[in-house]
Amino acid sequence: MIDLKDFEYDELTEFLAEIGEPKYRSGQIFEWLHKGVESYGEMTNISKATKKKLEEISAVSTLKIREKYVSKIDGTVKYLFELPDGNCIESVVMRYHHGLTICISSQVGCRMGCRFCASTIGGLYRNLAPGEIINQVIFAQKDLGERISNIVMMGIGEPLDNFENVVKFLHNVNHEKGLNIGYRHITVSTCGVVPVIYELAKENLPITLTISLHAPNDEIRDGIMPVNHKWKISELMEACRAYLDATGRRISFEYSLIHGVNDSMENADELSRLVKSLHAHVNLIPVNKVEERSYTKGTNEEIYAFSERLSKNGINVTVRRELGSDIAASCGQLRKKLL
Repeated sequence: MIDLKDFEYDELTEFLAEIGEPKYRSGQIFEWLHKGVESYGEMTNISKATKKKLEEISAVSTLKIREKYVSKIDGTVKYLFELPDGNCIESVVMRYHHGLTICISSQVGCRMGCRFCASTIGGLYRNLAPGEIINQVIFAQKDLGERISNIVMMGIGEPLDNFENVVKFLHNVNHEKGLNIGYRHITVSTCGVVPVIYELAKENLPITLTISLHAPNDEIRDGIMPVNHKWKISELMEACRAYLDATGRRISFEYSLIHGVNDSMENADELSRLVKSLHAHVNLIPVNKVEERSYTKGTNEEIYAFSERLSKNGINVTVRRELGSDIAASCGQLRKKLL
């Protein structure tokens, strides 16, 4: 059955025209779909004849909340969503002073194999369709009864490994008749799929691109991120410069601090030299504990010292605040229990 949420607005208009519906109908249906209705019967301004026609060829896609956890520490909410085919993905809603931010998944599993990440254990099952990606936002918002105003694509999966569907999602989630979330409130993360960074630059969307770098040199990155065997750091940095030149949008770099692996003062200096010319922001992430891995984070003093070294080197740096620590809020940990 066709999922109408997989269509961009113009595609939906064209599809409805093909089954004899007037152009204005696409606006009505698009709005209903993104309000979180679970059947055509809930669309009160759509005729019975149109509903019957749609029910014969399409379905209103939904997500089932299989598990939900709310942090007693900071109010972070973690969802394990079950898809219609029985696969599960994770989404996390975080509370900030500027509103709610949701971290969403782009794939069921991940093929990238980053050694410190729980999401990649078990490999890639399949890509998420545009409707499945946006449903995470729709149904989390519906469950909470609050508007979600910011999105980060840093959940399960590599967004640029599902590029076409992710771009459709971005167009739809930004549409004024849908959730109407501004591009500048959306962050897309990638471990460094270099050719697709160039493709994303051509889209010229004013989103924030975040690079999951996690190492200041090829030797370390080769050991923890298999993607680096295909595209070395020099190629990744070249793509980042091209993206910056094409879009004018500052890039951010994610850097998981792994004790004894990439957190020395020498590593801090290497990282500084690597990103300084890009005038980029570096977000330090004390690595999350994954049972199948031996990686651990350093002490608070060591993390602070690394951050200070970057700052003294002229790098704009922050240390990510740990949210939802009492509910295993880092991505992949709930789904991993089902594998």
